[in-house]
Amino acid sequence: MGQVQATTDTEVTLQNIQELYRKFTDECPSGNLHLHEFKKIFGVSSKSSEEEVAFIELVFKSFDTNKDGKLDFMDYVAAVNLVLRGKLIDKLKWSFKIYDNDGNGCLTNHEVRRIIKIITKIKWHNDSNAETVDCICDRIFELTDKNKDSQISLEEFIEGAEKDPWLMEQLRLDLAPKTWFIKNQEKKT
Repeated sequence: MGQVQATTDTEVTLQNIQELYRKFTDECPSGNLHLHEFKKIFGVSSKSSEEEVAFIELVFKSFDTNKDGKLDFMDYVAAVNLVLRGKLIDKLKWSFKIYDNDGNGCLTNHEVRRIIKIITKIKWHNDSNAETVDCICDRIFELTDKNKDSQISLEEFIEGAEKDPWLMEQLRLDLAPKTWFIKNQEKKT
């Protein structure tokens, strides 16, 4: 679920909503998408690393707007819309939400370090180390924490990501489910 702007050929239009609903109810007859089904969508299984499992659980929780442990159709449509059509600003706000573990609207070094550690282990296949994670976190704070209060606000997060390509690469949460989604849509039509 990266921050690259979607192209028009992958957009979900209003006419697709009815088809999305049919497919959603086919795959989720209970009317809800549960965590185990969500993990399957992203290829997370019992063979996945602890970090991959932790990360996909964070992503799932971010889309579970009413915090009931399942995604209903509206949650599902919102997630699909963000993934396929989401504007950069919306994707950055979503990324911030993932980083903001306590939901207070500011990121601490601990919160950023936690996500960076997970992401580096996933991206580098468990080859990351604490020193690398610390260096990345230090640079993130150096580039974003403009008022030097040891916290990153949503505004600082967005401004920093938009201005610095390296920072955008570090802050974005790119799971790339678009390919899976499009492939499954084509298979079932």
